[in-house]
Amino acid sequence: MRTMRLTLKETSYRTASQFLDDTPTIREELYQVLLNPAMDLSSLSRAHFNHLLRERFKESGWENYPSHFHERINPFAKIELIKEDIGLEIGFRHSSLIGHNLLKFQLSAAHNSDTIKVGIFVVTTTPFQKYMKKQFNQNWAGSMNYEKVERYLRHFKNTLLMPIYLLGIDVA
Repeated sequence: MRTMRLTLKETSYRTASQFLDDTPTIREELYQVLLNPAMDLSSLSRAHFNHLLRERFKESGWENYPSHFHERINPFAKIELIKEDIGLEIGFRHSSLIGHNLLKFQLSAAHNSDTIKVGIFVVTTTPFQKYMKKQFNQNWAGSMNYEKVERYLRHFKNTLLMPIYLLGIDVA
């Protein structure tokens, strides 16, 4: 059996790639964390993969700001990880939360003291999810995926003014 490796699909919404071009170290960090060849694919349940990525981003200097839904001021505007003026969300939860996660970028920029100029949204692709189910019996059914988020971004073009860089973790 051929060994699979992680790859990325990328979509730039509202010139987000230009922001990342201006910060090449951030782009390189993204690739190093997300495409780490030492990752054991067989262990990547949604919860474990989310935890693993969050810890690796924190090790790279990203500040962790987990959502606290009991906060009084805009609990929905909390971005998961922030570095410099870039916010990052890991979207492995249920696909019904796609809109919520995308709007967090816009709300954060408008209402938080942690103003961000670009958002990075990390999800997995449908082929990744199918591969994980078939090869390792990891259940990714119902979770967000790159293809759905890309469609949402097109539909939100008049609502979301925040540049968003969509990254889809895939296998090849």
